[in-house]
Amino acid sequence: MDNRFFERPILNSPYDYPKRHWELDDQGQPTQQILEARRPAQFITPIPKPRKRRAAQQELLLDEGEGISSEKQQYATTSTINDLRFQVEKWRSIPNPNDWHITPETARILQHWRSHQFGGIRPFFCQIEAVETAIWLTEVAPKVGKTGERFLVHLANGNRDANPDLMRLALKLATGAGKTTVMAMIIAWQTINAVRRPGSGKFTRGFLVVSPGLTIRDRLRVLQPNDPDSYYASRELVPGDMLADLDRAKIVITNYHAFKLRERVELSKGGRSLLQGRGEELNTLETEGQMVQRVMPDLMGLKNILAINDEAHHCYREKPDGEEDTDLKGEDRQEAEKNNEAARLWISGLEIVNRKLGITRVIDLSATPFFLRGSGYAEGTLFPWTMSDFSLMDAIECGIVKLPRVPVADNIPGGDVPKFRNLWEHIRKRMPKKGRGKAENLDPLSLPVELQTALEALYGHYEKTYKLWIDAGVRVPPCFIIVCNNTSASKLVYDFVSGFNRKNEDGSTILENGRLALFRNFDEHGNQLARPNTLLIDSEQLESGEALDDNFRAMASDEIDRFRREIIERTGDRQQAEGLTDQDLLREVMNTVGKVERLGESIRCVVSVSMLTEGWDANTVTHVLGVRAFGTQLLCEQVIGRALRRQSYDLNEENLFNVEYADVLGIPFDFTAKPVIAPPQPPRETIQVKAVRPERDSLEIRFPRVSGYRVELPAERLTAEFNADSVLQLTPEIVGPSVTKNEGIIGEGVELTLEH
Repeated sequence: MDNRFFERPILNSPYDYPKRHWELDDQGQPTQQILEARRPAQFITPIPKPRKRRAAQQELLLDEGEGISSEKQQYATTSTINDLRFQVEKWRSIPNPNDWHITPETARILQHWRSHQFGGIRPFFCQIEAVETAIWLTEVAPKVGKTGERFLVHLANGNRDANPDLMRLALKLATGAGKTTVMAMIIAWQTINAVRRPGSGKFTRGFLVVSPGLTIRDRLRVLQPNDPDSYYASRELVPGDMLADLDRAKIVITNYHAFKLRERVELSKGGRSLLQGRGEELNTLETEGQMVQRVMPDLMGLKNILAINDEAHHCYREKPDGEEDTDLKGEDRQEAEKNNEAARLWISGLEIVNRKLGITRVIDLSATPFFLRGSGYAEGTLFPWTMSDFSLMDAIECGIVKLPRVPVADNIPGGDVPKFRNLWEHIRKRMPKKGRGKAENLDPLSLPVELQTALEALYGHYEKTYKLWIDAGVRVPPCFIIVCNNTSASKLVYDFVSGFNRKNEDGSTILENGRLALFRNFDEHGNQLARPNTLLIDSEQLESGEALDDNFRAMASDEIDRFRREIIERTGDRQQAEGLTDQDLLREVMNTVGKVERLGESIRCVVSVSMLTEGWDANTVTHVLGVRAFGTQLLCEQVIGRALRRQSYDLNEENLFNVEYADVLGIPFDFTAKPVIAPPQPPRETIQVKAVRPERDSLEIRFPRVSGYRVELPAERLTAEFNADSVLQLTPEIVGPSVTKNEGIIGEGVELTLEH
């Protein structure tokens, strides 16, 4: 069998227009044929599986996207995206910037992104295309008649039905394609135009960036121009002479939870009842205006704010006449209710900001801009205001992400689907359903045997990958993540792989060391390792304020001090740095998994509840195990997305990325590949230059920012004397012909002269 697709799946450079793609059949599987054209936007949409089907057919049904519209929802979304992509391609190919129908500032920025010789990381084609789509719709579409009007009307109609008070534009980018860079590019484009064209209503220098959580919010600080790691300077996203304009941007980065109206007065239940008496119910919540003042004081006084939603699939308004999903039970129903509550709070917050300050547009960024379960829309329905798409398949063919591999066969006779393809179906009845606090007596060594086997099987492959990384000189270990359904299951799995102390009846304890050697948090003598190899992360731990291990804190003191210094440098607030909580440190560990000389560099395994389904951008993840239900391909893609970020961004001799893989068990994702061990790309030798502090602080050299030059002329007077040698005779050889005769094939000729 020809397996070129799996041996050399990368066809295109990440920096150029993708001119080739692998042909897929009706089932979404490769035919091994390469087509010399760009892959059209096509969505595989998850639909609920029928209740009664033969066992041999128990796989997720896939629809090619045509069913995305119903009698109540008529959106030709896929067609619109392809049509708009064609218009943007045609516009991009116009050679003369004067014909682009955009401002000179926008033209300058576009030329910089497309042709500047970047010293480090340069923008991918998909990142530039996403911003080009926003630019085309903002600046070009209103000027090109019916061609542009058609897309603007489509966008307005989609928003009128779902977001009547907001104008949203969704840009779909595969996980790992760099949405944060796209945000920075959008902010730069808008700010520079707003500063240099203050009278234009199309541009703004006020931005509200909304994230789904604290972890992502902190990671987005690189969007602030004054941040030490700011993308604008470190990634050369704007020409040098425009960099100062970004200092005038007002950027507020928050998580949507901040939109919740807070209590102005803390009252006990009894105190509230006493004060209320027999009168009306006390209203002690802050007003909408007070919330806006609290969350975004820097934006007060500005008009026409641009909002940017990260992981925007969490932000939507439930469909008023939508049908309730009565099939949802138990944890599925709770999850749907939680999603809807979060979505309601998020979009309500944006509507408040729109009423108080004014939002010109909301730009949504997500790898999966689909309506979630329980929203009133068919689950997996694409946001109708999605106008750009760079799919996971596109990202694989450009090498931007790892290639996910799932089970395709096993040695169980008679089975149509490999057991580890959807592990949860085989173990769900034997897994705890309660939270960790109510399941203390469960035995970690009594996990379902299928789960233990899956852990051992995937761990065996991890062990080989770990050795390859060590031999290649990679300074951090590969990372293995386990995603569980609740805190009880996550604690049991964590204890199984890393070790735990079992309590005896007499009150003594005995160590049960971890069953997976590389993930153990105890040495052979039963002592806790100074730095754990396995990390347990879940919402209960973060919210309850559980402290990090004292040995780990002591061993990581240098990194903790570095983090505190970074906070002081970023905010100037020494008190905040010294009051750093364990939760902050835990988030820092998570954010630095796979980063040399940072808190999380030694982490080999992360056991979590579903908080890892988005926003976590470690690029060393090579193995994923799902220990929970996965009802849709949407959720599968979100979880697998955590493993898709590349470990190396060095180009090979063909100016392509080398293929990297992510191996997956327990997640029924519809993608396949051979289970081979992929050698990592050896890292380039780097030299780290550090400041010697504090003993050499006095030797620090600071370079001023030059704001202009003053020209001083000499005091003496210059004079000129002319003579015969000063004469220059202008001839046709110097200035060109003074008489030109033009003729066509037929008709009268004409002489062009300089007589006038």
